[in-house]
Amino acid sequence: MQYALVDGNNFYVSCERVFNPKLENRPVIVLSNNDGCAVARSEEARALGIKMGEPHFQVRDLLRRHRGVALSSNYTLYADMSRRMMSVISQFSPEQEIYSIDESFLRFRGFDHWNLTGEGIRLRHQVHQWTGIPVGVGFGPTKTLAKLANRLAKRHPDFRQIGVCNLQDLAPWQQWRYLAEVDVGDIWGIGPRWARSLREHGILTAMDLKLANPETLRSRFNVVMERTIRELNGIPCIPLEEAPPAKQQIVSSRSFGHLVTRMQDLLEAVSSYAATAGRKLRQEGEVAGGIQIFLQTNPFIPNEPQYHPAVLIRFNTPTHDTARLIQAARQGMTRIYRKEFRYKKAGVMLVDLKPVGVSQGDLFQQEPEAQTERRTRLLSVMDAINSEMGKGTLRFSAEGVGQSWKMRRGNLTSHFTTAWAGLPVVGN
Repeated sequence: MQYALVDGNNFYVSCERVFNPKLENRPVIVLSNNDGCAVARSEEARALGIKMGEPHFQVRDLLRRHRGVALSSNYTLYADMSRRMMSVISQFSPEQEIYSIDESFLRFRGFDHWNLTGEGIRLRHQVHQWTGIPVGVGFGPTKTLAKLANRLAKRHPDFRQIGVCNLQDLAPWQQWRYLAEVDVGDIWGIGPRWARSLREHGILTAMDLKLANPETLRSRFNVVMERTIRELNGIPCIPLEEAPPAKQQIVSSRSFGHLVTRMQDLLEAVSSYAATAGRKLRQEGEVAGGIQIFLQTNPFIPNEPQYHPAVLIRFNTPTHDTARLIQAARQGMTRIYRKEFRYKKAGVMLVDLKPVGVSQGDLFQQEPEAQTERRTRLLSVMDAINSEMGKGTLRFSAEGVGQSWKMRRGNLTSHFTTAWAGLPVVGN
């Protein structure tokens, strides 16, 4: 049995390059909300020394000198390109776990006599041909080793040309050599805090961790560390999750395009966030038992008074009705709002999620059952129209019209694949 990790190369940047080939071979970064910091970088941008999370204003001149480009995050485009990429990847194995927007695990059972390296090359070619996204492929007997092999496929000069690394093709001494070159902090599941602690104990590389005693390190850390060590030794301990686990909570939040003080703007914002959270809740087939509303001022402004309130409102009966969610969100906002502060961010979080039909009903429910069914049909129609015609085509009036508080995206490209207006146009 072998695992593969397929990972899109500089995924956000690659999505932009599919529809704008002029971005090829140029430094490109994709920015966070309000065009703040770099959240994705092309290889050319990395070569200029631009770091992940670096503020845009600090690298603006550097990009200009090297014909570089900074783009606003186009999450609608990235999500749709991810869906297309994952669909192509799924054709190479019936067992797939979509791990993140640009990463997917595959499990190969009964493929013992296959040339998996050749299959990885074919997979890379087909994904690129059908979607335009370049990917790296790593094979290993465990998910942790597949993740490590993927890192080698994308970054090590011995594998970068073909973009595939199959640890099964390597002799044991070759595997040990590559493991000795990987920093312990670059191992899947080893965060910065654990990496510092491991280095203090003389464990500097992936090879050092592979040779460590799993029981000893379990007592110093926890069972996750023990599993990681066993996975590095080829013992599968982390299962493939073919069906994503049910969400425990849903958060909808954004930073504002400017500091907000007006109550009306904040009511519109949390109404919009509640509507987004409700749509996600229905997609999951769940209902929420409560909603938390929160506000934040900007902690990075010197001498600015700070205020970070939150309030939780519970429902008598769990719901996924957008109208009820908006009503509760607005009620919560009126409780925590203070006019003497300037707010940078607001949001809502749905909690106590349960599958539809499993939650406890209310014996004294006032709303007739027929009206509840009518509202469910109405929301289904709204979701279908917004899915077909674009997010926000139909929305509640409480969400506002102008939405001057929305985050800044001054360099946003077209949605291309999900909106008719975004279709590329070829001139004569």
